[in-house]
Amino acid sequence: MKIGVHGKEFKRESASFIQSIFQILTHHGVDLYVSSKFAGFLKQSAFKSFKWETYDPAQGVPDLTCLISIGGDGTLLESVTHIGRTGIPVLGINTGRLGFLATISRDETERALEDVLSKSYKLDKRALLRLDTETKIFGNLNFALNDFTVVKKDTSAMITIHTFIDGEFLNSYWADGIIVSTPTGSTGYSLSCGGPLISPRSGNFVLTPVSPHNLTVRPIIVSDSSEITFQVDGRSKKFLVTLDSRYATVDNTVKLTIRKADFNVNLIQLEDHHYFKTLRQKLNWGLDLRN
Repeated sequence: MKIGVHGKEFKRESASFIQSIFQILTHHGVDLYVSSKFAGFLKQSAFKSFKWETYDPAQGVPDLTCLISIGGDGTLLESVTHIGRTGIPVLGINTGRLGFLATISRDETERALEDVLSKSYKLDKRALLRLDTETKIFGNLNFALNDFTVVKKDTSAMITIHTFIDGEFLNSYWADGIIVSTPTGSTGYSLSCGGPLISPRSGNFVLTPVSPHNLTVRPIIVSDSSEITFQVDGRSKKFLVTLDSRYATVDNTVKLTIRKADFNVNLIQLEDHHYFKTLRQKLNWGLDLRN
């Protein structure tokens, strides 16, 4: 069995926890493949007894059974750029704070790894969005699991975002920006800007304005079969576009088109884990200190 591991830089007190993950995998005879970025953080003596191959995401990943992401949701989103359209399942072990995607806590990790090794899990297929432009702003990484945003580049005046759905004019948003979120990303930036929560299999996108000047402008949900097109105007001729945690500066001549990507991401879902359970736990639904 070939298992990949990707993670972020960690503090010294987390080394023993990460070491325990390597020990479990090595004990079961797993062939380990560590991302080149994460391998650079594993120089402590505690990891010298483990053997692994290093893979470079830019060169593609090996034919893995699964990829384990150690960190928070940002680390898992970065892991998604490694696997692309390969369909390799991803398990998110949460060493961060909230963790809507990386849902496996430290206490659950040993059992989760045992389930992965025995293949006792389901695949939670998540839709992505794709950004199309005349010039490839993000190269081959023009997809996002969470969201796409257009936002003003600096502290200048608001921008105007002319928005079209399947060629039909929707609105000209006078705002700091706009978010196009997948159902997966509805618990992220969109939520903090007043967007709704969307069930992962709902087949929708949500457009959420960022600090709109017109207070009657609200988020709108559209089918993910829609083609969403943006043209941006503003006092400043430069603005930012993002795909998950990746960003680029573009000018107002660029036409931006969002569509549903033609592949999914497979998140590993353990038997007692479910999206609704995650919502209740992470958002403290039903928690009342009076009871």
